[in-house]
Amino acid sequence: MTQPSSADSEYRAAARQLCRRRLLTGTAATVSLALGVNLPRPAHAAAKLDPARIDKDPFTLGVASGDPLPDSVVLWTRLAPDPYTPDSGLDRQPVTVNWELAGDERFTRGVRRGSVTAHPEFHHAVHVVPENLQPRTRYYYRFRVGRWTSPVGRTRTAPATGDSSGSLRFAAVSCQAYHDGYFTALGHLAREEDVDAVLHLGDYLYEYAVDAHGGDRADPSLNLPDAFNKETTTLEDYRLRYALYHSDPDLQAAHAAHPWIVTWDDHEVENNYADETPDGSPPEAFLARRAAAYRAYYENLPLRPPQQPSGSSLQLYRRLHFGRLAQLDILDGRQHRDDQSAGDGWQVPTDETGRPDRTMLGSAQERWLADGWKSSNAVWNLVPQQTVLSRRRDRTTGPYPLSMDAWDGYPAARRRLLDAARTAGVKNLAVLTGDVHVHYAMDIKEDFDDTGSRTAGVELVTTSVASGGDGVAKPGDWQTFLDANPHMKFYDGRRGYVLVTLDRRRLRADYRTVDLVTRPGAPVATAASFVSRAGDPGLEPL
Repeated sequence: MTQPSSADSEYRAAARQLCRRRLLTGTAATVSLALGVNLPRPAHAAAKLDPARIDKDPFTLGVASGDPLPDSVVLWTRLAPDPYTPDSGLDRQPVTVNWELAGDERFTRGVRRGSVTAHPEFHHAVHVVPENLQPRTRYYYRFRVGRWTSPVGRTRTAPATGDSSGSLRFAAVSCQAYHDGYFTALGHLAREEDVDAVLHLGDYLYEYAVDAHGGDRADPSLNLPDAFNKETTTLEDYRLRYALYHSDPDLQAAHAAHPWIVTWDDHEVENNYADETPDGSPPEAFLARRAAAYRAYYENLPLRPPQQPSGSSLQLYRRLHFGRLAQLDILDGRQHRDDQSAGDGWQVPTDETGRPDRTMLGSAQERWLADGWKSSNAVWNLVPQQTVLSRRRDRTTGPYPLSMDAWDGYPAARRRLLDAARTAGVKNLAVLTGDVHVHYAMDIKEDFDDTGSRTAGVELVTTSVASGGDGVAKPGDWQTFLDANPHMKFYDGRRGYVLVTLDRRRLRADYRTVDLVTRPGAPVATAASFVSRAGDPGLEPL
């Protein structure tokens, strides 16, 4: 089924839309935004490029799929014959891309096919959404341009609305700093069987400079251009950085093997930013930078059309249903939050920290989440999100510094979230978290000061893919953290991911680890496994 022709005009309109927020109150700021985003000319002003003229493989960045529904899924690729150049070797001309969806890897059982235009406004990325598919079904897809054919991707749709049979498996990943090491964990994830979706919980890329040999990868064969050896601030910078990340073979393999459901944290823009408040950028330029980063994020990930950015805003929080087994409420804990109190790091809370109106999600997202829980009929309510929800103390005696960037820095917002879950009657809450570069398994307590208080749900925190470099099973603060946080059942400092398998009776979390990432090829192992039983929240070791 060919994508509707109206999509071309909609894409062009979206590409030209400028920020509607307060940055536009002054002429100088408007110019700053326009220059920061570097909007190209409308696509209709340029003739289409003859695909026969493309003499290099345009599929250097692989393929991906995402946001599965029972009857559709997003298919993604971006054309880049020369991925490390600003125009990717396509002279800023639109290109026609053909796509195919089939029921088998050899494409003998065709299901859908069509064509779509890869516009230079979107850096020659395409987001195809084939519809009227069968639920809980595996499909294969590929793209063609001229004589070139992309790698084959594998995806699957979600179960039908009322389906509560069988089981589901998700993989939680986070924090993949290219300059800190290889994406070995993603290579192993690509080979995991029966994964319904990968949940990426933020820090898909990092804004920091990457030297010619890939930082701690120390690969003399890379010889990266100087354009990577600086912090990302412009649209061109962010686009090039995504090209670098997508060139990684393990990341490509994981995208091609499973559909992805993504949300961001801070490094997709700038470390520890909060809504319109930057951590290090000049405030007058920050929204232009954020607009550029959000635009590149959409261009380079398998997101649906409602997630197209509007200037410096992007509607990222959204809800996906996997039959009656799981409802996924994917949160955005970065774009709508209040600024951190008492600094961004670990600090003793202040009166400002405890202010009752402070928010992590913003009032609109809080209402959306509460309303979604009230109407949920799923066995499991999963919440993929960015920063640690449960309280963490780093010492056994007070005064207790807490992480001001995590939910500990927003205690009133955490209280409202837990109250909303209780009011809605959510019995099986599982929060999936990234950010901290370590594995945690934690019970979410109604009152963290009372170990005997009700357990409201469980929090499964995945470690990083590469961020932080090589880790160890027991970091120096390992025993202190376990002693200071009795609701913490597990702590491991190695790299990896978490496999989450659930059915009507229980949820199982397998913490997968690799011992090193500064050299490729480390094996993967399961460091620990836990279960939480439906109707009886709390983690038990296996």
